[in-house]
Amino acid sequence: MYAEERQQAIASLVIRQGRASVAELAQAYDVTTETVRRDLAVLDKAGLVRRVHGGAVPSRALHLVEQDVDERDTTRSDQKDAIAAAAADFFPLSGSSVLLDAGTTTSRIAAAMPTDRDLVVVTNSIPIAARLSAVPSVTLQLLGGRVRGLTQAAVGDATLQALDHLRVDIAFIGTNGISVRHGLSTPDPDEAAVKRAMVRSANYVVVASDSSKIGREELVSFAPLSSVDALVTDTEITDADRTELTGLGIEIVLAGAAA
Repeated sequence: MYAEERQQAIASLVIRQGRASVAELAQAYDVTTETVRRDLAVLDKAGLVRRVHGGAVPSRALHLVEQDVDERDTTRSDQKDAIAAAAADFFPLSGSSVLLDAGTTTSRIAAAMPTDRDLVVVTNSIPIAARLSAVPSVTLQLLGGRVRGLTQAAVGDATLQALDHLRVDIAFIGTNGISVRHGLSTPDPDEAAVKRAMVRSANYVVVASDSSKIGREELVSFAPLSSVDALVTDTEITDADRTELTGLGIEIVLAGAAA
């Protein structure tokens, strides 16, 4: 079977089933998993399928329904713990300012924050603010606005206006999707607007995300990958994705990797 024939067959299978794994496709067409990944990359660029962690879904299968905080907190929790520990190395010296985006991974980063330096910490996350409010070395600024119950994050005009007047040394940003074509993305427009403003307000942007988000495209893009300085992720990132993102000038930090 020629590559073009196999790719068309793969696209048809993914569309028909709603999802297919790399291993399943490799077995079905008697090729290596690397060949399947190359085929999926071609199909993704053609807009026929969307690459997701471990396989592909139809291009129309964008994620429009968000999990709440409790659901997301228990998903890939080991990877998130490792990512938070690795991201903590990015905290700056005393006298600096830090912005922490709302999210289950960034909440873990807040818990891992060193307490031996004085930092101004800005956040729109109610759980992060509650955690850091009693830390003596932190000068906390909680961004106001309407609180989304689903994510426990402040959003809306008041939040955006506050961010418009800020410039922070470093921002830790969470995301639901990462792709070259769509950048960083999230399902909710209000959350996307706040994240966009956060990225714009920071001198240095660290994205903290497990590798399952790489290749996913959510409804609203909030930043191009050119605005990302570093990505802290887990060791399950594929070699192809790592090479592609490094080629864009992004520092890739693998949480849990041997030193």
